[in-house]
Amino acid sequence: MRHVLFIFLIVTFNAFSQQGTIRGTVIEDTNGEPLFGVTVQIKGTTNGAITDFDGKFEIKAAPGTYDLQASFVSFQTVVVSGLAVEPEEVTLIDQIRLKEDVELLDEVVVTAEVIKTTEAALMTVKRKSASLVDGISAASFRKIGDSDAASAAKRITGVSVEGGKYVYVRGLGDRYTKTQLNGMDVPGLDPDRNSIQMDIFPTNVLNNIIVSKTFTADLPADFTGGLVNIETKDIPDIKTTTAQVGFGYNPSMHFNADYLTYEGGKTDWLGFDDGTRELHVGDNELFSAVDVATAGQAEQSQIEAQQAGFNKQLGAMRERSFMDFNLGFSTGNQKEIGIGTLGYNFALTYRNSTEYYDDALFAQYFIRTDQQELVQISNQEGEYGVNNTLLGGLVGLGLKRDKSKYRINLLKIQNGESKTGSFDFEIFPNTIASDFVGVQNNLEFSQKSLTNLFVSGEYFLDSWTLGWRISPTKSSIYDPDIRFTKYEVLLDADDNPRGFDIGTGNSGVPVRIWRDLNETNLSSRVDAAKEYDINGRDAKLKVGAGVTLKNRDFIIREFNLNVEQDDFIGNYDELLYEENLYPSENGNIYYPQYLGGNVNQFDASVSNYSFYASNEFFPFDRFKAIVGVRAEAYQQKYTGENQQNIVLDNETVIDEFNLFPSTNFTYQISENQNLRFAYNRTIARYSFKEASFIEYFDPLTGRTFLGALSPIEDPETRETIWDGNIKSTLIDNFDVRWERFGDRAQILSISGFYKKFSDPIEIVQIASANNNFQPQNVGDATVYGAELEFRQSLGHIDPSLSDFFINGNGTWTVSQITMTDIEYEARQRNAKSNENVDRERELQGQAPYIINTGLSYAGQKNGLEIGLYYNVQGPTLTYTGGPRGAPDVYSIPFSSVNFSAIKNFGENDKMRLTFRVNNILNDKREWEYQAFDSKDQIFEARSPGTRVSLGFRYSF
Repeated sequence: MRHVLFIFLIVTFNAFSQQGTIRGTVIEDTNGEPLFGVTVQIKGTTNGAITDFDGKFEIKAAPGTYDLQASFVSFQTVVVSGLAVEPEEVTLIDQIRLKEDVELLDEVVVTAEVIKTTEAALMTVKRKSASLVDGISAASFRKIGDSDAASAAKRITGVSVEGGKYVYVRGLGDRYTKTQLNGMDVPGLDPDRNSIQMDIFPTNVLNNIIVSKTFTADLPADFTGGLVNIETKDIPDIKTTTAQVGFGYNPSMHFNADYLTYEGGKTDWLGFDDGTRELHVGDNELFSAVDVATAGQAEQSQIEAQQAGFNKQLGAMRERSFMDFNLGFSTGNQKEIGIGTLGYNFALTYRNSTEYYDDALFAQYFIRTDQQELVQISNQEGEYGVNNTLLGGLVGLGLKRDKSKYRINLLKIQNGESKTGSFDFEIFPNTIASDFVGVQNNLEFSQKSLTNLFVSGEYFLDSWTLGWRISPTKSSIYDPDIRFTKYEVLLDADDNPRGFDIGTGNSGVPVRIWRDLNETNLSSRVDAAKEYDINGRDAKLKVGAGVTLKNRDFIIREFNLNVEQDDFIGNYDELLYEENLYPSENGNIYYPQYLGGNVNQFDASVSNYSFYASNEFFPFDRFKAIVGVRAEAYQQKYTGENQQNIVLDNETVIDEFNLFPSTNFTYQISENQNLRFAYNRTIARYSFKEASFIEYFDPLTGRTFLGALSPIEDPETRETIWDGNIKSTLIDNFDVRWERFGDRAQILSISGFYKKFSDPIEIVQIASANNNFQPQNVGDATVYGAELEFRQSLGHIDPSLSDFFINGNGTWTVSQITMTDIEYEARQRNAKSNENVDRERELQGQAPYIINTGLSYAGQKNGLEIGLYYNVQGPTLTYTGGPRGAPDVYSIPFSSVNFSAIKNFGENDKMRLTFRVNNILNDKREWEYQAFDSKDQIFEARSPGTRVSLGFRYSF
């Protein structure tokens, strides 16, 4: 008897241990919302489950093939047929859609196939959303094979990606595009930007990327083109563990023996300096004094100790460059524990990329009314190398209970970038500066770090949903020991080089710079939603409040190396040879001199308190409305000093209270067609860097950024060009869209939009030998345009082409700004004799068109994905011409043609091979000066080359 019982227990244990799991989600077809309380069971059995507040369910079953039935009161019953369950495996049904049983029959059975991707789910979100949204889902990440969020986002309608990192929507620049992580404000690696550097997020930890193109009251008001929300996974439906490796090769950049670099620290490859570039005044003593010792004012030993603290390398060196490579690992799963379901995600990524440009060009021109062509001020031409490393980690935990859910995510990113340049430099005679011929070397390193914690809780109480979120972030930028050295090339009577000079005239003296930025950001919000009925139709009331607090400390420490000799051979490192350091026998004197003053030191803070209320309801059949208002009390304070010794001590520079109304209407023409209308008001504000007195010099380009708080006066007319009084930009937005949805995520939509800007902020050139740029309010503007999106299978031509898709999206825009009196009169003064100056011009940063299109093959049976994609953005005003004769600068269209091929293979497609070719046409990045009746001249140019990459991913 004991043996029989033992055998029975063993058999029973084995049966349970070899069971499979069925997981899925049930949503309401009419609105895309998850359905709570749906009965899901294996047909013909009592084995089943009830969906939770996320519409999710889980059923354990023995291996086999089953029909799954989902039923709910007043909804049609759905049967998912032919569901295969494997032992100890999870069978995932991403979406079961229930339709209302309008015919009130006893039983209506709809047979449905298993949906194996979430692309259809995203289409449902777009179709049922009360506002205009676009996006891309995890299914598309898998299908297209994009490795990071930036690569994936550029496929979204109206989205363009700058520098492979930053997302712009509808052609509007960073100021009018906002990025969030899990619905919360998070500063990026560059906290002066409104958008996050999106290439830091690997796609294997993302659920989706949603772009909101119309404002609703529950969203922050400081966006206009679009708000991009990156949603990470909380509780994975199935266990996923992946490891990947990738390599990239650019013939013009990699394995190049001419690559420029310099000696750095031992931890540069991890994205931070090991102390090699730290600022010292003696043996391991960190610099902290306001002034340093100078000759004639200090003991010789003190000066020698100070000199010893400065790295002796000033010149670039050459070595063979390596190719790009990246590594990644991620894992995630869920487990049942005593108090609920625990989910976890972990991702680690490392990327190392190398760039080398041997044709870099930076030039400066201005307008002369007595000359037809633009007059050149300076020309900087040469080469530079860049090595960029990024190390990032993400840890996420999620806990789901019967009526609550909690999340906690920790994100840590470390980024290091080393730049080394060698240039020929020339300033031309008969301009606003004297003539000069020289050579220069640049040695730079920048390390950026970001640490973000996200914690949230949601509670589901009958018809109420309550939630809270808090997200503190610590970010920093440290640029240690930027070295900038320029020699004057002395010419003989025949313009042949005869020697080198430094420390006089336009060569200036060698410069050493340390820049340090630290910022803290705390965002928090609470939300409450109540579901109820109006005249028998579903409605939802939402209210909430939020607080965002920011604080930044910034300082630049700059040193000049005093030089008293003109007998040089042009070797940059010779300047710090021992025989040339003070006190040398031959009388040469070199010592570092600290440039005092506080113009580049400031503290600033922001507080933003918000409250919103909105109501989503159906005033008529098939007509959905969401109406709301948001209030924001925003205050920005500044402590700092300008060159005229004007001191602000915790002074309020922006103090605003604004109401932001929003209305979104959707008329459902048919089951798969919508017509949408929207009006809302949004805002754009000055950043910390812009609302300051700083004079931020970029040694690589020779340009200086001036804070907007500094007034600008014309030195000739003594007229005030800019008064330093800054204002935020208020924008009124109007949108309309028609959209039609088909199966297999096919879509056709046409949109129109109109925007009115009050006091837009633009970056204005201030024409001078100093090459200065400053943000200013420039007048009122309007923008209007249209969007087209389509994704169509070629199966309608022939059934054998059903796996081929043609897709694309395009945005066409017209912008117009009415200039201020100061700008208009300045342009009239600088006009040529036959030029008629209009009062209107284009808005800075607004592209006239964006086109994304492609032809792709998605093999459903062979695991092969192939695509050829094209992207281009029209010529865009990048910098506005200044009142002292600076011409406008436009970006030149960059035609990006890219090819990708992805092959899934192995058991259960666990292995993936990805092959890509970017910039097949080998197009060049260029920006040009443009002026009336003049030949366009290069402002900046470089050739990125063609890049070939190969990646391999294995799923465990």
